[in-house]
Amino acid sequence: MAVVIRLKRFGTKKKPHSRIVVTDKRSARDGRFIEQIGFYDPSKSMPLVKVDKERALHWIKAGAVASMTVRSIFKKEGIIKK
Repeated sequence: MAVVIRLKRFGTKKKPHSRIVVTDKRSARDGRFIEQIGFYDPSKSMPLVKVDKERALHWIKAGAVASMTVRSIFKKEGIIKK
């Protein structure tokens, strides 16, 4: 099973927010997930980001691959080094 860390979209039209989830690569974007590890709201003037760093590192060490957007968020939060 290929595991990825990606965003799951929530919110209404023109007011999106996302959850950072660990999921199987084959599942739908907003479908089933294994674990929720964070929250991302880009609509604020300063984007709101909350990530469980321990769980994120656990999944990365276990072989999960972060999407491009999540990788960018992790770099800004200091979870992944450049």
